[in-house]
Amino acid sequence: MSPPQLPGCFSALFQRSSKTHRKSNKDAPATKGPVPKYEDINKSDLTLPCRQMNLCCDFSYAPPEKWWVSEGEEKPPAYSPPESSKDIYRPDVLRTIEHKLDALNSDLRDLSLQIHGHPELGFEEKFAHDLLTNFMSNNGFTVTRHYLGLDTAWRAEFQHSEGGRALGVNSEMDALPGMGHACGHNLIAMSGVGVAIAVKAALEAHDIPGKVILLGTPAEEGGGGKIILLDRGGYDDMDACVMCHPSPGPQQSVSTGSTNAMRPINVEYFGRAAHAGASPWDGTNALDAAFLAYSGISVLRQQIKPDHRVHGIIRPGKDWAVNVIPDYASMQWIIRTATYPELEVFQERVVACLQAAAMATGCEYKITYGLPYYDLHQNTAMGEAFSKIVGYRYGLTTSTTASTASTDFGNVTYRLPSLHPNFAIPTSPGGGNHTPAFAQSARTKAAHDAAIVITKGLAHTGFRLLSDDAFFNQVQCAHKMANDI
Repeated sequence: MSPPQLPGCFSALFQRSSKTHRKSNKDAPATKGPVPKYEDINKSDLTLPCRQMNLCCDFSYAPPEKWWVSEGEEKPPAYSPPESSKDIYRPDVLRTIEHKLDALNSDLRDLSLQIHGHPELGFEEKFAHDLLTNFMSNNGFTVTRHYLGLDTAWRAEFQHSEGGRALGVNSEMDALPGMGHACGHNLIAMSGVGVAIAVKAALEAHDIPGKVILLGTPAEEGGGGKIILLDRGGYDDMDACVMCHPSPGPQQSVSTGSTNAMRPINVEYFGRAAHAGASPWDGTNALDAAFLAYSGISVLRQQIKPDHRVHGIIRPGKDWAVNVIPDYASMQWIIRTATYPELEVFQERVVACLQAAAMATGCEYKITYGLPYYDLHQNTAMGEAFSKIVGYRYGLTTSTTASTASTDFGNVTYRLPSLHPNFAIPTSPGGGNHTPAFAQSARTKAAHDAAIVITKGLAHTGFRLLSDDAFFNQVQCAHKMANDI
């Protein structure tokens, strides 16, 4: 089965409250004849023409004037932690993690640069798949290539002793058309590898039973790879999952804030062709339906919430000519809200505009829904532990400011306790996520050094989840509260 295709990113800067409830989409009456009539199709395998890249993937969590501005290959400022380690959970474990990652630093840097130098689109990450699976195999992990029916997904796991809990980690790998790694997924892939190997070293050195599972997750930008793996059971044996993402932001900073929920909606209008000069009354204008839909949604915008977004385009029609009434038109839309429950409600209002346009023009229509990206449910217990370690040990300041992004990891966070910190790397003015300038930023030494600090913090937090029963109970309680379980 071909993988789903859908947009993969972002929009709105608000704090989140999230109570989940699910509502099924109502299908319109069944169609008769070869052309669909008033048909709403809710399916996950959008065809290739429905795929669209959204170039406003803003993971920033601070205004541009506060971004860490690149000035060459500078490193983050030196930071000397206090001599006391009383506030650090298992300082001996932290030293093990730091020593392992410091020893592996040059290899991890090489991984990141190789992936950056071979950018691959979603579901096409063959070079990254082979590079990373070979690396994990050489570091003592049991590797499953082409995982769960996705050619470029993979799984690497390590079990120490019997029993214990399982920590999940993600490595994103995909790039963007024309811009390469303009969202810094080379750093995410490298960091996931570093977290997994560091936790393995700590489990072995301190003889703690447990498992670490690293997933290579394709197509975050254009296919919802994590959603596919989630639906196919790829996260079922994990007790929690972690990953990170680079972004613009203040120097020495990190955010554990939420993101937006997002869903793509495509609509096709079917009319009847006629000669526009000789007998236009014999035609049914599909292009008119598209323009009425666009106008209806434009009017809707004045009465939606400030953090709701809807944006779309009219796709070029087939065989359009100025003297022929168009018998076909299609549109692509993306809707965004602060939380997934709000998304379901907002979707009904947008779809009503699409349906009304068909009714007004006498056209038939077909609506196709892409997979929704949920908002991030950051686990507060994990976030607090992570922010303490990166603040105390490495001098990072953590905020919970939400970003304007959307990510398929949001769906994972609804299912199990998860943490997805965004961390600042040096950027040029205006060079945020999904710009060519950010692609350049993602390969700098300063960006790598920032990612390594986050990797150390995530590895320590992940190890604590495996070894500290009281902490794990707090993590579970936080997850249940956020998801009303």
